[in-house]
Amino acid sequence: MTETSVQSERTRVLGDELYAALRARATIEPLTSRYQGLSVEDAYHISLHLLERRLADGETIVGKKIGVTSKPVQEMLDVHQPDFGFLTDAMQYADGAVISLGASGLIQPRAEGEIAFILKEDLTGSNITRQDVLDATDAVAACFEIVDSRIRDWKIRIQDTVADNASCGVFTLGPERVAPSTVDLAVAQMRVSVNGKPAFTGFGSAVQGHPAEAVAWLANTLGRFGIPFRKGEIILSGSLVPLIPIQAGDRFDLEVDGIGRASVAFVE
Repeated sequence: MTETSVQSERTRVLGDELYAALRARATIEPLTSRYQGLSVEDAYHISLHLLERRLADGETIVGKKIGVTSKPVQEMLDVHQPDFGFLTDAMQYADGAVISLGASGLIQPRAEGEIAFILKEDLTGSNITRQDVLDATDAVAACFEIVDSRIRDWKIRIQDTVADNASCGVFTLGPERVAPSTVDLAVAQMRVSVNGKPAFTGFGSAVQGHPAEAVAWLANTLGRFGIPFRKGEIILSGSLVPLIPIQAGDRFDLEVDGIGRASVAFVE
């Protein structure tokens, strides 16, 4: 999937613009409002340029993420197909971390409760199934992904969020690790509390019917771009609950039946 010289220049310019916004904690106008013909493939190339800038800063890839997988999230964002992006070591925080919004670079963050997959084998190709994902998974864990957008006021279409690394901010994994064979991920219930008060519940089936189904979709989508899943990588499978806006002083806790807990808090 090669680019023309015009597309390549646009990729560089927009990738640099998103990188500058990330580092400055700033937002930019939607790419789709300025480039009407921007495709998802174009957006993916922009995201790769953004990733290259981050890797040049010393970050390393630790996994991948799929987002916008559940109907509540799709309806909130008015984006009706999944997005995909990369995780780096700079995005990962320990369970229970108190994250500074300013120091972490977060701009307009929202919390998602997810199930993360930790791989014990590579996954490569374009015909990967749910069972292939489960067979290649060492463990699953409860997870908070803190999504964020460099696009002003979250006015995104699918091309905007893909270009912006799937609107990923930071993430944290809970301490427990559970073999996927020991829990029915589709019926596992998640309970999320905000500042000690119950807020949302959701089931694994909210994510394309089964979280491993979402991971298989991501593996196949990236496989078409020649990007494999690697042994040891963390794969975030998408939120089981609606997005939750974050303010300084907030604390979030979740528990997933049969898997475990995760928590995170925020300060200015």
